[in-house]
Amino acid sequence: MLGKKRKIGRKLEEISIGEKLTLSEKIEDKDLLLYLGLTDDANPLYIQHDYASQTPYKKPIVPSIMLNGMINSAISKYLPGPGSHVIKQEIEYLKPVYHYSSIQFLLEIINIDEQNHMIEIKAQATNEEDETVLIGKLLVSPPHRMQKIDGQALDNF
Repeated sequence: MLGKKRKIGRKLEEISIGEKLTLSEKIEDKDLLLYLGLTDDANPLYIQHDYASQTPYKKPIVPSIMLNGMINSAISKYLPGPGSHVIKQEIEYLKPVYHYSSIQFLLEIINIDEQNHMIEIKAQATNEEDETVLIGKLLVSPPHRMQKIDGQALDNF
């Protein structure tokens, strides 16, 4: 990965209001275990069936921040893509997401602020029953125009 040039996402002037991106994610055990291991999060609501069965959720749920990560990943990969950065996010979790769920995400560009080099993205996620589980808005800085380096080398880290 190091030393190899990466494609940069779309610049502000290449983005239009109304553009949409949809993607589906299936929540697997490996994803949950990786997240929980990386964050050292041992919340029994996320992993213990005996505990979760005694809560209103009835079974283990997916950590909300994992859903944020899926949205952030979609922004970094696709809309607007590599080089972009989430500045602000306001997300509301309407229903719990359970292990092994398939979630459909919809991201839509709803505003472009050229003066501040920002775009606003509306996010929504639905489950297999077509119930909305998440809504939100994100403020994103798309990739900036790159200047020629003229023989200078920059470190990757």
